[in-house]
Amino acid sequence: MGMSMTFDTALPIDDVLPTLDAALAHQSNAVLVAPPGAGKTTRVPLVLLDAPWRRDGRIIVLEPRRLAARGAATRMAQTLGVNLGDLVGLRVRLGSRISARTRIEVVTEGVFTRMILDDPALEGIAAVLFDEFHERSLDADLGLALALEAQAALRPDLRILVMSATLDGARVAKLLGDAPVIESQGRSFPVETRHLPRDPRGRLEDQVADAVMLALREETGSILVFLPGQAEIRRVHDRLAERIDPAVTLADLHGGLDPRDQDLAVRPAEPGRRKVVLATSIAETSLTIEGVRVVVDAGLSRVPVYEPSAGLTRLATVKVSRAAADQRRGRAGRTEPGVCYRLWEEAATGSLEPFAKPEILSSDLSGLALDLAGWGAADPAQLSWLDPPPASAMAEAKGLLRALGALDQNDRLTEGGQTIRALPLPPRLAAMIVAVPGQRSLAAELAVLVVERGLGGSEIDIALRLTNFRRDRSRRAEDARQLARRWAPTENEAPTTSSPGVLLARAYPDRIAQARGKSGSFRLANGRGANLDPVEALAREPYVVAAELTGSAASARIQLAAAISREDIEEMFADRITAGEEISFDRNSASLRARFVRRLDALVLDEQPRSVPLGDEAAKTLAEGIISLGIERLPWNKSLGQWRERVMFLRRAEGDEWPDLSDQNLAETAFGWLAPFLIGKTALAQISEGDLDTALKALLPYNLSRRLEAEAPTHFPAPSGSRVPIDYGGDEPVLSIRVQELFGLGEHPAIAAGRVPLVLELLSPAHRPVQVTRDLPGFWRGSWNSVRAEMRGRYPKHPWPEDPLNAPATNRTKRRMEM
Repeated sequence: MGMSMTFDTALPIDDVLPTLDAALAHQSNAVLVAPPGAGKTTRVPLVLLDAPWRRDGRIIVLEPRRLAARGAATRMAQTLGVNLGDLVGLRVRLGSRISARTRIEVVTEGVFTRMILDDPALEGIAAVLFDEFHERSLDADLGLALALEAQAALRPDLRILVMSATLDGARVAKLLGDAPVIESQGRSFPVETRHLPRDPRGRLEDQVADAVMLALREETGSILVFLPGQAEIRRVHDRLAERIDPAVTLADLHGGLDPRDQDLAVRPAEPGRRKVVLATSIAETSLTIEGVRVVVDAGLSRVPVYEPSAGLTRLATVKVSRAAADQRRGRAGRTEPGVCYRLWEEAATGSLEPFAKPEILSSDLSGLALDLAGWGAADPAQLSWLDPPPASAMAEAKGLLRALGALDQNDRLTEGGQTIRALPLPPRLAAMIVAVPGQRSLAAELAVLVVERGLGGSEIDIALRLTNFRRDRSRRAEDARQLARRWAPTENEAPTTSSPGVLLARAYPDRIAQARGKSGSFRLANGRGANLDPVEALAREPYVVAAELTGSAASARIQLAAAISREDIEEMFADRITAGEEISFDRNSASLRARFVRRLDALVLDEQPRSVPLGDEAAKTLAEGIISLGIERLPWNKSLGQWRERVMFLRRAEGDEWPDLSDQNLAETAFGWLAPFLIGKTALAQISEGDLDTALKALLPYNLSRRLEAEAPTHFPAPSGSRVPIDYGGDEPVLSIRVQELFGLGEHPAIAAGRVPLVLELLSPAHRPVQVTRDLPGFWRGSWNSVRAEMRGRYPKHPWPEDPLNAPATNRTKRRMEM
């Protein structure tokens, strides 16, 4: 066994390191659950260096983010007293530090996926450690599935350790072949929670700034503030800069910063100074920010949300999970008792989701599908997953890859797919780079601006970011330029002139957007709407290509885009532009209009008016349009309305042999019953009451029509000789009738062959309600005397016999009866 490594300072994880070392000495897999701050990230790999089973193999440590990877690698190198890139190395998209001497290699999860796809046997690698696995990124899930497959088929000696802060350890352990679960309790100090409920009508940045100022007054020590994204960090920073004491250092922390600026946020405050760090969820777990004893949590997180129906991923601001909220609070109790200010009601904590949703269940899976095709597992079920990728999202992903030419019709990787997969980019961006000879360098620069948030600034126009990026002399920008040069294959062809919009359109053809109506409003080629701030220069362009959107599907905002000309669209997508006559329904005039249209998907490039052709298609479009306005817009009259109510009454009374004439069913079946009667018509105004009457009554077979008259008559023949209409509009048929017209009737009136009694609403001579009954004989025997006494005084000219059963029914006064 190993464990010869010793450390100058004790950490909570030290107590379980011997148990972990012993577990991996006897079996291949293990699960380590330890809270943030326990020390698992920087202690476990160092201890495993001395394990005999490692021999001379490398230990790969996966981190979900570059900032965490760089921090972990740097701390481990400092602990060993070596330079980064020596025994401890770092491999990330920008700024790798690796040498032949490296034995602990800290990588981001996406980098590991490339490693194992390029070398499924993982030659020279002794162990793979999945850190912060509770974040459940798509790359981590895929990396674990591939590592387990490699272990089973090629490398039974490979060690796999899953490490997490909060996790259903038993579930992961089962996936790892009933691996042992080792738990470290960690060490934390008590954190007092104070709630400052946020006013939803106010601006988030104002209320967060107020909370920070309150915390600075009430508490000592440095403050860590959790915000959903860069834009909010920038706005809160601006507000605090105007109000904060000069002795307080204000630092931002997010993935789009230069490493030096990130280090400033992570370092302890200078002696005699306090620090306020404005951070995204990047600071929740795998990163230690020195000196923090106060947390201000806005309770929000920005996550990518994939919409299969629109084929796009947008960034959405959502409430954090309970687990994330607890981890954020815990950052205040790392070194001493602390305080956490939460900007929500205390009762609202219970309604938060327990854990964040795994990316694999809500992401664009095109990259995953491409990687699986490269692995030779077209069916994901061939691998072991904690949560299998949803079949619908996989089908959507394969459809996109076929459209990009990366997969053939049998979902096998094509030669072009091999080229696309070789680039460590989302398939759309990789396809953009390889698509246009002579433009690959520019395409690679655009790709790096799309994936590296904040590079080149925060302008929405990617052309402006590109100009800024080319002028930027920072280390991060230089690393990004080198990366872009590696992504762009050597160009033997003569360079061609192209615009950023043309290249982005190759990656996002479904997000070509056409201006409509008011300034800044656009329609995407996939049919969705999106908006630009009207002050943006791009808002005045007739066409743009959107590379990034935020917000809801109903009101998406374009965050990154480029202009594209109509001529370029015509040239690029000539094979996809369709032309033909279209009939549509104009809701304002409730009429049809016809036009000759050239379109690219949902975008109308040209249109010319035409006269409406009078045929089946027009009739169906008119029916659909009218129904969309509401079934009540049809020309109903009182008679037809009662006929429909009578049929629906018999359907309730006797069953489904009677047609369903409810609003919902009539709307859903309008093509079948309404459209055939609209041939030759082009507007709602041309439909007569007779047209509607004929169309509806055609739904009732002849034998039911005869029964309708017998079983649900329109009128009741009263003993007085009157024909009184029956109201079928409610749940039960109602007969409203003056009580005198029922004299002499000893049986309660009924319909539907006597099975359904009418509800009698008995009226006074002035047609005012006297009593409601479902038992007329009982009424005569019981309530009649009191009704009679009241009515005689009120209506003395009318007959009010003591024995109504033997009195003649009448609709007249006494005097008129005697005449």
